[in-house]
Amino acid sequence: MVIEVKVPSPGESITEVEIESWLVESGTFVEMDAELAEINSDKATLTVNAEQGGVIEILVEEGETVEVGQTIAKIDTAAEGAATSDAAAPAKTVDAPVETAALVTQGTGFAAGHPSPSAEKMMKEKGINPADVQGSGRDGRVTKTDVVNAKPAAKAAPAPAPKAEPKKEARPLPGLPTLSGGTERVQRREKMSSLRRKIADRLVSVKNETAMLTTFNEVDLSEVMAIRKKYKEQFKEHHGVGLGFMSFFTKAVTMALKDFPGVNAQIDGKEIVYHDYADIGIAVSSERGLVVPVIRDAHLMSLAQMEQSVLHYALKARANKITVEDMTGGTFTITNGGVFGSMLSTPIINPPQSAILGMHNIVQRPVAVNGEVKIRPIMYVALSYDHRIIDGKEAVSFLFKVKERLEDPSRMLLEI
Repeated sequence: MVIEVKVPSPGESITEVEIESWLVESGTFVEMDAELAEINSDKATLTVNAEQGGVIEILVEEGETVEVGQTIAKIDTAAEGAATSDAAAPAKTVDAPVETAALVTQGTGFAAGHPSPSAEKMMKEKGINPADVQGSGRDGRVTKTDVVNAKPAAKAAPAPAPKAEPKKEARPLPGLPTLSGGTERVQRREKMSSLRRKIADRLVSVKNETAMLTTFNEVDLSEVMAIRKKYKEQFKEHHGVGLGFMSFFTKAVTMALKDFPGVNAQIDGKEIVYHDYADIGIAVSSERGLVVPVIRDAHLMSLAQMEQSVLHYALKARANKITVEDMTGGTFTITNGGVFGSMLSTPIINPPQSAILGMHNIVQRPVAVNGEVKIRPIMYVALSYDHRIIDGKEAVSFLFKVKERLEDPSRMLLEI
């Protein structure tokens, strides 16, 4: 009779295992419940045992991945020695025919001198040399009884314990440095101004109430800087104000808002409010914090008028004379962290507006121009927008329009 050895299930949800190693060789006799192989799964390592004794035929090599329930070996229970157990082996030897007894005595059977798995385990535990044990089982197989009756080999004298090395003295830890100026550590508390509390509340509400996202681009300001260098003295003489970057950015923004009115809109309940004008908020730093006065009808202004408006609110903020009316309204905001050295940021929307443009510092960077590497004044720009009202495509396209007009200022003068 031939029985199949199948892979047991290591656990729920496991469908495959790996044959880690075979503990027996193909063609050898195995006893009932003997460990045949070790299998590995994601959760545990298990052993496969023989359901009955017999000669095993291994069907799967070590290291192979098999499915749970797959047949990995066969055991022929009718093969020679399959029905023999260690306990019954001596009795059957007495009743054996003369020819068989002679084979056992002479040790000429195919199993002569080979211990059973349990006998082999016992020999290792008792330190017995297999050559010193005479097998009395069928065909000369070494049984557990043979091992019990055998004398264990003399144990080798234990090796002398290595001399303990003298302990090294622990090196003392270095002391902490002594600080000058005493040990007094002072804390102080100041009441938040109403403006700071208002700013904090508004910024937190923006993060909680809008689906804010930021997109980035870079602008080559070579042309803008060339115009400023060429005409700044004449501009200041004629208009009484310096020619800065803010007027160029404001002009580029107001023109791009005409192309993308959604960036200039806001949400009011379940409605979207679009504006056919551009009231641009300019973030200005003051002693009381960041304030955002609004330049009304910026889309109608010239560069000189924009510069005059920016200067007016900057001086007013430094004198702490900005009023609530100055900061009321606004359809879009521009903030310039570059004056403080910021390279990149994600500005927060000024509610109820839907977008804000962040300017940053100008850095000389190598860029590819017509296949050549050149050093150009580059600024990173960021547009934060409310994704509830402005799609990503619209936001990216708007920022690219601003970039195009800043890199070619003549387009602003020609209004194209």
